Amino acid sequence: MPRSVNHVASRAKRKRILKLTRGYYGARKNVWTVAKNTWEKGLTYAYRDRRNKKRNFRSLWIQRINAAARLENMSYSTLMGALHKAGIEINRKVLADLAVNNPEAFKAIVEKVK
Repeated sequence: MPRSVNHVASRAKRKRILKLTRGYYGARKNVWTVAKNTWEKGLTYAYRDRRNKKRNFRSLWIQRINAAARLENMSYSTLMGALHKAGIEINRKVLADLAVNNPEAFKAIVEKVK
């Protein structure tokens, strides 16, 4: 009896992954083993960077708050300590947004904690 191989399914799987690697450079888009490895590596980068994105944004917010606080003659750490002591519950994302888009509101918050 001849060997039974499901060529339809294996071909469909290859086509699906090669379709996902369209636009990649060189052999990464059309050589099966290279494309498969590149695609798998891309998934691990995506997983990792979904977590790194959170770190990067927190770092950006802190830099923006620090820059705005220094315009008010206050450092980031003293501002955050004063906010905590005053019992003002405002997160860094909102504080950074105020610092960039609404400087007078940020200034009012700084004056309140001074």
